[in-house]
Amino acid sequence: MKPVIFGLSGLELSASERDFFRAARPAGYILFKRNVADRAQLRALTDSLRALEGHDDVPILVDQEGGRVARLGPPEWPAFPAGPAFDRLYDLAPISAIEAARANAHALGLMLAEVGITVDCHPILDVARADTTEAIASRAFGGEPMRVAAMGRATLEGLAAGGVVGVVKHMPGHGRALLDTHYHLPTVTASAEELEDDLAPFRALAHAPMGMTSHIVFEAWDRERPATLSPIVIEQVIRGAIGFDGLLMTDDIDMKALSGTAGEKAVGAIAAGCDLVLDCWARMPEMEEIVARLDDIAPVSLARLERAMATLTPPAGAMAALLDTRDRLLALV
Repeated sequence: MKPVIFGLSGLELSASERDFFRAARPAGYILFKRNVADRAQLRALTDSLRALEGHDDVPILVDQEGGRVARLGPPEWPAFPAGPAFDRLYDLAPISAIEAARANAHALGLMLAEVGITVDCHPILDVARADTTEAIASRAFGGEPMRVAAMGRATLEGLAAGGVVGVVKHMPGHGRALLDTHYHLPTVTASAEELEDDLAPFRALAHAPMGMTSHIVFEAWDRERPATLSPIVIEQVIRGAIGFDGLLMTDDIDMKALSGTAGEKAVGAIAAGCDLVLDCWARMPEMEEIVARLDDIAPVSLARLERAMATLTPPAGAMAALLDTRDRLLALV
C-alpha cells in the first residue's frame, strides 16, 4: 500500500484508473463534484472502489462541511449550513449551538454513509480572527478557541453517529493566515505564546481519528518550511504540543502554497512525518510520479489508518428528525 489518497477523474472509474489503482494500491480515495451526479451513480462509484480493494472499510473521502464547501448538493441532496451559522447561535445559546452542530453533523454523516462515503474532511478547527482569509473565515466555528473545540467535538460525534469518520483540520491552525493557500503560501509571524490559542481546539480534540495539515509557514517554529513539510511542526507541535497521535494527512499537495513536482512534495511530506499524502486531481502523470517515488506505507502509519477506520460504526438515526432539530435551534437566532 502506498501512503497516498488519490482523486478520480469522473463519474466512474476509467479502465486506466482501475488498472493503475489495482497496481499502486493507494491508501484511499477522495471525491469532488466532478465525481458526483446522483445517489445511484455515487453509490455505484463507491461500490466499485470497495470491489477494487476487496473490503468494505475503504477510506473514501469527501470535503462536505456545508456552505461553500459541499461536493454533494441540491437538488439531489439538502444544503447544509457552514460554521458561522452555529457560531451566531452560540452567542445566544451555547448549549443549543452545540446540539445543533451535533444534529447537523449526524444528518451529514447519514447522507454520506448512504452513498458509501466513509470519511468526511470536517470539522474545521481553525480559530477565526478579524483578518482571517475569507477562505477560512466563511467556514469557521468562530474566534474563541473553546467555542470552536466544543462545536468541533459535537461535529465529530455527530459524524460518527452517522457512520462516518471525521478529520480535524487544518493543523496546527489556519486562522492567522491572511492568504488563501489554494493560491499563495502564507507566513504567520505570531509568537509561540500567541499561537497557543490556535492549538487549543486541536489539543482538546487530540483524540480525533484523523487530522489534516496546513500549508503555512509558522516563523515561531520553522521559518523555512510550511507545516506540511516541516518535521519540526509535525513532531514537536502536532505530535508533541497538541498530542495528536491519529492519522495525519496533508492538505491537497496540488495547492499553490507548495512548490515542486507532485512527487517531490509527496516525498517531502512523508519525510516530514505525515502519514498520508492527499493528491486530489487525478492527473495520471502526477499520480504515477508519486507512486514511483514513495515507499510503501510505514507500519506506524498503517496502524494509525487501521485504528481510524476501526472507529466506523453502522449509521443510525433519522435524517429528517435531525434536520428538524437543527433548523429549530438555528431559528432561535
